[in-house]
Amino acid sequence: MAVPQVWVRMAQLQQGGPDEKEKTTALKDLLSRIDLDELMKKDEPPLEFPDTLEGFEYIFNEKGQLRHAKTGEPFVFNYREDLHRWNQKRYEALGEIITKYVYGLLEKECHLKKVTLPEGYGVIVLNPNENYIEVEKTKAQVHLSSDSSDEPAEKRERKDKIQKETKKRRDFYEKYRNPQKEKETMQMYIRDNGSPEEHAIYVWDHFISQSAAENVFFVAHSYGGLAFVELMIQREAEVKNKVTAVALTDSVHNVWHQEAGKTIREWMRENCFNWVSSSEPLDTAVESMLPDCPRVSAGTERHELTSWKSFPSVFRFFSEALEAKNSSVKPTPMRRSNRIKYEEL
Repeated sequence: MAVPQVWVRMAQLQQGGPDEKEKTTALKDLLSRIDLDELMKKDEPPLEFPDTLEGFEYIFNEKGQLRHAKTGEPFVFNYREDLHRWNQKRYEALGEIITKYVYGLLEKECHLKKVTLPEGYGVIVLNPNENYIEVEKTKAQVHLSSDSSDEPAEKRERKDKIQKETKKRRDFYEKYRNPQKEKETMQMYIRDNGSPEEHAIYVWDHFISQSAAENVFFVAHSYGGLAFVELMIQREAEVKNKVTAVALTDSVHNVWHQEAGKTIREWMRENCFNWVSSSEPLDTAVESMLPDCPRVSAGTERHELTSWKSFPSVFRFFSEALEAKNSSVKPTPMRRSNRIKYEEL
């Protein structure tokens, strides 16, 4: 409790004369040497967590909702009061388990295939019964493909430019992304997939663009919307030729900041909708300051629920887009007469 008292004392000293200013400077220097993270670590329990849902005492009920096995209550982030860092680490550990659980469902229930991308990063991609493309390489091939020393200087320069722009956009987004984000989280670069933007382009180039699917639909949540806009900037003609419609849910993209061209903005206005967090009923039109896709309410003010709440409208939008592909009729998901209540899903 000594730190708050120091700050109060500092505030009082700042109102004084030169002597007080010198004392204030000394106090600031002292505070700059205090590692608050280290102080927090001293009082927290070990960062050791279970590696199964059962160990966390959580289950998925018949509705697919995560609930405590004994109390039936939803997940609680603040499991231990005044231990934010420990709670964050617990949240991340549980998230890793849920990710593997969902991957298992996608493989088992949806018959998708898990393909390992360079450096061991796993991702669920196309349906192997319809659009699967053979992408496995021998270790020797992977080794050779990872050697960029023979790349033309122009290509390397273009890669460096993309990476710099990617970092610039990520820094812009991190300013308001997630207040629970742990500063000391280690990030390991994955070749050709070092950022969400790079990953989206890689998956497009190696899977989607080569698939047999004639109608591709995107659902992009939050930062995924920014990654999709970057994909359009880098592969505009290909995306326009293959993608039928795009549903964004509370997307954080910014066509001005990302410098999306006029033709991209026009395409997004015709083929995209952004279901945003809002207190308005589902599909109610929401005013936008950006000249890109129309914005409609997701029927919830909670960012993390925007995809779930808007799914009925999203799939209706996709159905209408598919029907309208060969006609002049455009899908209009904000029409109240066509609204579907998510409870009826």
